[in-house]
Amino acid sequence: MVSSDKDGLIEDGVAKTNEPVSSAVADPAATTRRHEPHEPPRAHLSDKLYEAKATVHNRRIDGPFRRFKWLVMAVTLAIYYGTPWIRWDRGPYAPDQAVLVDLAHRRFYMFGIEIWPQEFYFVAGLLIMAGIGLFLVTSAVGRAWCGYACPQTVWTDLFQHVDRFVDGDRFARQKLDAAPWTWGKVFRRAFKWSIYLFIGFWTGGAWIMYFADAPTLVQDFWRGEAAPVAYITVAILTLTTVTLGGFMREQVCIYMCPWPRIQTAMMDEKSLLVTYKDWRGEPRGSVKKAEKNPAQFGDCIDCTMCVQVCPTGIDIREGPQIGCITCALCIDACDRVMADIGRPRGLIDYATLEDCKAEAAGAPPRSAWKALLRPRTIAYTLIWGSIGLAMLFALGVRDRTGLSVAPDRNPPFMLLSDGSIRNAYTLRLRNMATQPRRMTIAIDGLPGAAMWTDTTSRTDAARTLAVTVPADSTATLRAYVAAPPASGASEFAFTLDARGPDPERQRTTTRFEAPGENR
Repeated sequence: MVSSDKDGLIEDGVAKTNEPVSSAVADPAATTRRHEPHEPPRAHLSDKLYEAKATVHNRRIDGPFRRFKWLVMAVTLAIYYGTPWIRWDRGPYAPDQAVLVDLAHRRFYMFGIEIWPQEFYFVAGLLIMAGIGLFLVTSAVGRAWCGYACPQTVWTDLFQHVDRFVDGDRFARQKLDAAPWTWGKVFRRAFKWSIYLFIGFWTGGAWIMYFADAPTLVQDFWRGEAAPVAYITVAILTLTTVTLGGFMREQVCIYMCPWPRIQTAMMDEKSLLVTYKDWRGEPRGSVKKAEKNPAQFGDCIDCTMCVQVCPTGIDIREGPQIGCITCALCIDACDRVMADIGRPRGLIDYATLEDCKAEAAGAPPRSAWKALLRPRTIAYTLIWGSIGLAMLFALGVRDRTGLSVAPDRNPPFMLLSDGSIRNAYTLRLRNMATQPRRMTIAIDGLPGAAMWTDTTSRTDAARTLAVTVPADSTATLRAYVAAPPASGASEFAFTLDARGPDPERQRTTTRFEAPGENR
């Protein structure tokens, strides 16, 4: 074990270096000096992996970022709860719900787009776009997704507004928490938790509406006629919504969510972050102290308003930390305080680490908008847009019909009484249109061959046959192909011609097996 006295790194229980000090050298309880002498000592990293939950009672604040947060919450909740009720006319043979995940028929509908199982690559493309979109947002403005649009953030914000509505603002809630349990406190808690359950119930109820016709499902649900899985899903989502959004809240962001750990790989010194400019704010002092000794104190008056409004309860003045979700409410609070005491705004602001160094050296502040246009964000934007355009092009040129052929493997062929050779095939005819289509299947190649189905006789065999495929469905057809006795094994194809306003043609190659071939 290395002695701290030998290395001279510890003096009176305080480390004399800003570099990381091994626990083998420094006492785990020792503090370390920060990079500036006027800053308070920084506590040594705790050995605990989990800190007991301290209830966060954030304060009401108004400002540009808070109003933007209101807007995002209203829009996202309206989309989530309202989308299943939007109707979309797809004709008489398809559902009229705008967004529907039809598991029974293996379809995904989104307004004018219909995705079939074999087209799952479109869903994969959407997921890739979502991932790249997160990379773009994170590299540009840090954890803005976490601060505004993440479902955990949106529902936590909603529950925090319920807290203010029932219990009052920050100090009233703190007082109520510390008060003994009386009938008044029991009533308030019961009333508030009832609102929690109501929100959680409608959250789960809205979710299941994406998987069935919403009006029909609601009627069946309240009549007790819905499928058991619907009730189970609503119960689970009610419980998780109330637990995660109503009680765990910031603990989910700090301990459960992997995104804060992943995002650091996508951020650099040019990424915009919510930053406390300590070179301007330190040392802290009240307004009265600053008036008496203006040269000895910075702009921060240690009012703790930035801490009081934070939804995760962190102190942004301690620097970047995993609990910061970049909601920028601390900027609204600090700007208001600076305006009240007559000092310039921006003590807490969106800034890059690169700009912070320049500004600390005396350079003028740079507009946050200029920090967004850089090669990395432009590259992410181009990749994201290219994938979107490619998907739109693929949707525009995709066929609405399909033909797949599966030959029988056992036996590969049969010899008929007249010496001809018969092969059997399973044909799948896909009609992705919203109306029935008349389709003609023909043999291309294999001279002298004819085919019939399991619903017709060989006397009706021909080189073509016609079938009507219902709208938005797949028809399975059992086809038998017979070739003259002298025929050998060879390649041939089935062709499909779909009639209608938008005629299409499909061709699928397969193999005809015959005796005497090496298999």
